[in-house]
Amino acid sequence: MTTHKPASREEWRAARAALLEREKEHTRIGDELAQRRRELPWVPVEKEYVLQTAGGPKTLAELFEGRSQLLIYHFMFGPSYETGCPVNSSIADSFDGLIPHLKARDVTLIAVSGAPIEKLLAYQERMGWSFSWGSSHESDFNADLGFSSNPEQTRAVIEPVLDQLPSVAFRNAKATGTDIYGYMTELFGFTVFTLQDNIVYQTYSTTGRGVEFLMPYYGFLDRAPKGRAEDDGWQLWIRRHDEYEPSR
Repeated sequence: MTTHKPASREEWRAARAALLEREKEHTRIGDELAQRRRELPWVPVEKEYVLQTAGGPKTLAELFEGRSQLLIYHFMFGPSYETGCPVNSSIADSFDGLIPHLKARDVTLIAVSGAPIEKLLAYQERMGWSFSWGSSHESDFNADLGFSSNPEQTRAVIEPVLDQLPSVAFRNAKATGTDIYGYMTELFGFTVFTLQDNIVYQTYSTTGRGVEFLMPYYGFLDRAPKGRAEDDGWQLWIRRHDEYEPSR
């Protein structure tokens, strides 16, 4: 934590007012970026994708559940995994509370992963989640969008940069019951679709730090005195919600 000297209330108010101006600037930039996201061109989805769900096979259009907007979180749970990625699991913890509010705004939110649907549903039961989860195990959907690859493709890409991967990737691979190559057959990300006149369009997609808006704990930690306090241990502290040791 940064060392701070004590200050009077008046000094604190002056420093806070100066920071507030920067925070307002940040908010305005965020509003501008949100508008530019909405102004991106739409790409029609021409392939007929079918995903497996708890309710049986569903086309991409059926996943909208009668709404016109579909948000998909690409959850890292590949065919060789025994359990879902811990970091992705921390993200999914917030979904159930969001869904009623999103539905009120004509939005459906689901997760999609490459593992068979039976694995996904068993893990969902363990975690206590109820959001919709689709399996692309029998579909090209995740692969076509760039979020899944087969073991041979993954090894060819990962081997040359193996020493550049963050420590959390190896930790997560072990935590999911696979090796680093099996773990990296899946990537995380967020993709948006809309359904207009019976045509599905892709409107947006992001990965990397672009999904931090789905990690609300970071927003809270950024406002706490110690901040994220990750240093060289980026995301190594994140566990599944039933694996944290009792706090003191």
